[in-house]
Amino acid sequence: MNFFMILNGRKLKQYLMVVVISLFTAIFFYSETTAQTPVFSSQDGPKAVFKGEKGIALTFNIGWGDEKAGPILNTLEKEGVKSATFFLSGAWAERHPEIVERIAKQGYEIGNLGYAYEDYTELDQSKIRQDVLKAQEVFKKMNIKTAKLLRSPTGHFDSKTLKVAEQLGYTVVHWSINSEDWTNPGVKQIVKNASKANNGDIILFHASDSAKQTKKALPAIINDLRSKGRFINVTDMIANGKVKTTLIQ
Repeated sequence: MNFFMILNGRKLKQYLMVVVISLFTAIFFYSETTAQTPVFSSQDGPKAVFKGEKGIALTFNIGWGDEKAGPILNTLEKEGVKSATFFLSGAWAERHPEIVERIAKQGYEIGNLGYAYEDYTELDQSKIRQDVLKAQEVFKKMNIKTAKLLRSPTGHFDSKTLKVAEQLGYTVVHWSINSEDWTNPGVKQIVKNASKANNGDIILFHASDSAKQTKKALPAIINDLRSKGRFINVTDMIANGKVKTTLIQ
């Protein structure tokens, strides 16, 4: 009887050890997942979209420069990519109306990247509103039918940005995959970063002159992603399936 109790006691300790290890493992992976979430969450408030359910959205930010956007548009056209979303700074669009017109003619969606490319977390609500509306006015004058999509110029935003967007009828769009092309880490690294994307992901690229390697990386990226899902603009992604959103304070 004593042997039976000792044996079961050992088994009980082993079982408890397994439970404890499993618990810590679950906490670890939960923490890792949370750390990779593009923005922090809160219990309530306006939402920002960072992932969809169907399709893969190639998104390009343009804030300055006139050398890289054209070659990137050439590459998308050559590779047969008919859907993508370009978030344009209003100030940049004013200086390059011919490129904006080409983006629209190729059938790509245009979203609002604000006007002056400022960090919205450093502005008060009225200044954010002013910046968004100023960019919106630029697009209207150019007869560009913009989707009601807004991306914070620097990628940083808080509840002020979301409230302004909600008031103006915009959806704030973040991303689930960052190609980090603006850091110019090398074509292979950009391809590797983008290859993490799967069906439903929104990928961040840049077509500003600071992104010197994006054009060279795109053919391999496009070839790889075609096997994972069809290319779709952000508005269609939002309209045609469930989306993942985040809430921030």
